[in-house]
Amino acid sequence: MHQCTQSEKNIESLLMLPSVFFAGPNHMMMEVWNPLGVVGVITAFNFPCAVLGWNACIALVCGNCVVWKGAPTTPLITIAMTKIVASVFEKNNLPSAIFTAFCGGAEIGQAIALDTRIPLVSFTGSTKVGQMVQQQVSARFGKCLLELSGNNAIIVMDDADIPLAVRSVLFAAVGTAGQRCTTCRRLLLHESIYQTFLDQLVEVYKQVRIGDPMEKGTLLGPLHTTASKESFLKGIQNIRSQGGKILLGGSAIESEGNFVQPTIVEISPAAPVVREELFGPVLYAMKFQVVNNPDLCVIHLLYMALISLS
Repeated sequence: MHQCTQSEKNIESLLMLPSVFFAGPNHMMMEVWNPLGVVGVITAFNFPCAVLGWNACIALVCGNCVVWKGAPTTPLITIAMTKIVASVFEKNNLPSAIFTAFCGGAEIGQAIALDTRIPLVSFTGSTKVGQMVQQQVSARFGKCLLELSGNNAIIVMDDADIPLAVRSVLFAAVGTAGQRCTTCRRLLLHESIYQTFLDQLVEVYKQVRIGDPMEKGTLLGPLHTTASKESFLKGIQNIRSQGGKILLGGSAIESEGNFVQPTIVEISPAAPVVREELFGPVLYAMKFQVVNNPDLCVIHLLYMALISLS
């Protein structure tokens, strides 16, 4: 007869405790976690700790083991986080192998996606790679959680607080050098405030401090890799070829590191490049009109937003 170890008893006790909520007289809701077994987590470079946290922690709390593949360009973070997690398990008499990490490239991610022993795979990254992961996991009837590219827009109406909106757009478009899925990449401005807003936005862009993000006062740091900078420059070429007008920025900065200029572009919402995610500090400014008919106004705004969605 198998004798349960203390680690197994600790795990079993955690899984046997349901969460009970009382919803009113004679009503009760009960939540019971049903572990899948092993959960694969594949994360991107831009939020290597946060994305791991909100995927792995939920998986672990629900009684699963986790296999994590960090981004190939952030191996030291992968190693450091794994050591931290292992120390927590060891302090609580749990085997550190519950959480396992790998450093490497696409071949490891593909192995996780294809492995039938991993019933659920969470992937964070580009839409292109996400589609490949989903196809591979679905082909073996596995489950997928996907957090992919973004192409966020801010709509500014004619009654907006312009100084406040300008500051909001600045941080949303320039923060983290545009290297996050929640970056604002499209700015839709009411025609009556269009030029006033852009003039103020250009002025605050000129004041952006570029440099070491660890230094106080720096808003814009470098792009992640040389390939990221090359992608930015290629994107600027595409913008120009599709009729985009560079109002500010649009160039790489000649210095040590992968620094580029924060960029504002005036462009038609019908331009194909507007529907693509350029992972950098590039903002597309577009103008919209409001008609007297409220229903038509809503339709026009929806059209403007949808035509430039990725």
